[in-house]
Amino acid sequence: MNDPFPYKISVIIVNYNVEFFLEQCLNSVYKALEHVTGEVFVVDNNSIDGSVEMVNKKFPNVHLIENKENVGFSRANNQAIRISKGKYVLLLNPDTVVEEDTFSKVVSFMDDHPEAGALGVRMLDGKGKFLPESKRGLPTPSVAFFKIFGLSRLFPRSKAFGKYHLGYLSEFDINEVDILSGAFMLMRKDALDKVGLLDEDFFMYGEDVDLSYRIQKAGYKNYYFPDTRIIHYKGESTKKSSVNYVFVFYRAMAIFAGKHFSEKNASVLSFLINIAIYFRASMAIMARFVRRSSLALADLSFLIGGMYLMTNYWKVNGIEFPADLIAYAIPMYGVIWLISVLFSGGYDQPVRMRTYFTGVAWGLIFILVIYGLLPKEWQFSRLFILISATWVSLYYLVSRFYLHFAVGRRFSLAPIKNKRFAIVGSSDEFKRISELLKQTGSRLDAIEMVSPGNEKEPGAVGTINQLDQIAHICHINEIIFSARDNTAGTIIHWMSAIPSSRIDFKIAQPETMFLIGSNSIETAGDLYVLNINSISRQEKIRAKRTLDLLLSIVLICSSPFILWVFGRKTSFLSNLFNVMKGSRTFVGYCLSDNDRNMELPRIKKGILTPMDVISIQDETLADKMNLIYARDYSVRKDISILWKAWRKLDR
Repeated sequence: MNDPFPYKISVIIVNYNVEFFLEQCLNSVYKALEHVTGEVFVVDNNSIDGSVEMVNKKFPNVHLIENKENVGFSRANNQAIRISKGKYVLLLNPDTVVEEDTFSKVVSFMDDHPEAGALGVRMLDGKGKFLPESKRGLPTPSVAFFKIFGLSRLFPRSKAFGKYHLGYLSEFDINEVDILSGAFMLMRKDALDKVGLLDEDFFMYGEDVDLSYRIQKAGYKNYYFPDTRIIHYKGESTKKSSVNYVFVFYRAMAIFAGKHFSEKNASVLSFLINIAIYFRASMAIMARFVRRSSLALADLSFLIGGMYLMTNYWKVNGIEFPADLIAYAIPMYGVIWLISVLFSGGYDQPVRMRTYFTGVAWGLIFILVIYGLLPKEWQFSRLFILISATWVSLYYLVSRFYLHFAVGRRFSLAPIKNKRFAIVGSSDEFKRISELLKQTGSRLDAIEMVSPGNEKEPGAVGTINQLDQIAHICHINEIIFSARDNTAGTIIHWMSAIPSSRIDFKIAQPETMFLIGSNSIETAGDLYVLNINSISRQEKIRAKRTLDLLLSIVLICSSPFILWVFGRKTSFLSNLFNVMKGSRTFVGYCLSDNDRNMELPRIKKGILTPMDVISIQDETLADKMNLIYARDYSVRKDISILWKAWRKLDR
C-alpha cells in the first residue's frame, strides 16, 4: 500500500523581496532536513530583488513557484499546500533561522501527540530577545479591547489583561494555546484537509489567527513548544509604525470577528476596531510628526522668540522697529536659518556642531543677499541681522550641549567610536569576514578572532565557550558568527545568553558577500555589503530630492519655451511631473539583469542613467556604473549626467 505521505514535513516559504534573508533561511532549513525527510517550497510573490535567480542557482532542489503578481500570504501558501506531500505542513517566514534539530523535535512531538493539530515554537528576535507573539490567546472583544488600548502592554502578566500574548504563561514551558504565529506554524496535513486551507480574504495579517481558531474548533489542540528556538528578524516586510500597517492589521481583525463571532460580539468588536483604526492611525501620524518635527519646531520658536526679545531691548533704547519687520521679516529669518541648518545636516544623526555653524553661515549669506535686493525703504538694519546670526549660533551651541548632557543617546556630541568586532569562526573564515568588514567601510577599532571549537586556534583570543567573557573583557560591540563553522543552535544559544543591550549580532553565510542581522523587533535587518551606500545617506537623499524638486519646477515653468526641443512632448511633461511628486528621479540606475543581485541601495526609477553619458552599451559595464554611482554619489554627478544627456528627458 502506498504511503499517502512520502515526506514527514513540507516546508513552505512565501518570499517577497528579501533575497539575503531567504538564502540564510534556506541554508538553515536544509541543515534541519538532514534529520527528517522533507520537501521545500518557495512561493515568490513577484520579487524584483534577485530572489528567484538566487533560489534557482543555489537551491535547485527547491520547488519554486513564481507568481507574476503579489497574491498575498494566504493565497501563496495555499498554492504550495495543495501540492505538498508531507505528513506535516510548515509555514515558515523567509526572515527566520531554524536550529538543526528543530524539525526533528517538532515532528517527534506531533507524532507523540495525535490530538495536536498545529504547533508553534519559541521565537527570538535578532538580538536574542523572546518574541511574545510566539504564543497568543483568542482575540475576543475583551482581549482585543485590552490589546487595542494598550492595557495588555501595561499589564503583560495579568490573566485579565495579558491574554493577547498569554504573558502569564512561561515562555519556557509547553502549553496549549489558542493562536500560533504564521512565521512558524506547523500543521498536521490531515487537520488541514478537515478544516480547509488559509482564508484568502486575509491578504497579509490575520490568516494565522483564523486558521489556528478553525483547527481548534475542529477538535484539535494548538501547542506552544519552546524546546526548540528560531530567530525571527521581525519587521522585514512591514513597518509597524506605519499608518498602512494599522489599517491592514485591524481590518484583518474585523474580518476575523465577522467570520467567527456572533453577530452581537462581531458588531461590538467591529465597533472597537473601527475606533482603534482611527485612534491608532492618528496616534501613528502624530507620533511620527512629533518624532520628526518636535525638535525643529522647538528650535524655530526659540530662534524667533530670541529675535523678538532683541527688538524689545532696542525699543527700550529708543530705536523703533518697523511693524513689517516684526510681523514678517523676523519669522522669515528664523525659517531661513532653520532650513539652512536642516540642509547642512544639523538634524541628522550623529550630531555634529560644525553642521549648525555651517547652516547659520549659509542662512546669513542668503538673508544678506535678499536684504541687498530689497528697496531702500524696506531695508532696516544689517547690524540686527548680524546680531541675530550670533544669537542663532549661540542658541544651537547651548541647546545642543544641554541635550548632550541632559538626554544623551541620539543627541550625544561625542564622536562616534570605532566598533570592536568578534568573529566566531575558523582562521580562513575569520580572514574572509574581516576583509568583507573592511570593504563595507565599517568603523573598525579591532577585530578579534574566536575559535568555534574547544581548541584555541593560533591568533584567536579564546574559544566560543569563553564568548561571554571575551565580549566583556575586549569591549566587543558586535559579534559575527560564521554559519559554516557554527550550528544555528549554537548561534541562537549565545545570542540569548549574552546580555544584548550593547552588543549586536550578525551571521555570515558561507561563500556570500553579506552579513545579516537585526537590532530589534522594531527595525529591519541590518545588512553589511560592499560599501555602496553613499547614495542612501540622509544628506545625499535630501540633496538628490532637492535637486529633483527644484529642477522639475524650473523645467515645468520653462516648458512653454523648451517643449519644442523634445520629440515626445507628452513623455517629457509626464516625466517632469512624476519627478516633482517624487515617484521618479532624474538620474537612477542603469537597467540590467545583473544589478538586482548586487543589492544596491534603493532609489526611485530614473529617467536618465549613468550609461547615458557613454557610447558603449554593455551589461557588465552597466553593473559597474551602477556600483560607482551608488558608491560615489553626489549632486554634482547628477548635474553632470543631466547636462550631457538632457535631450533624453522625454524617453
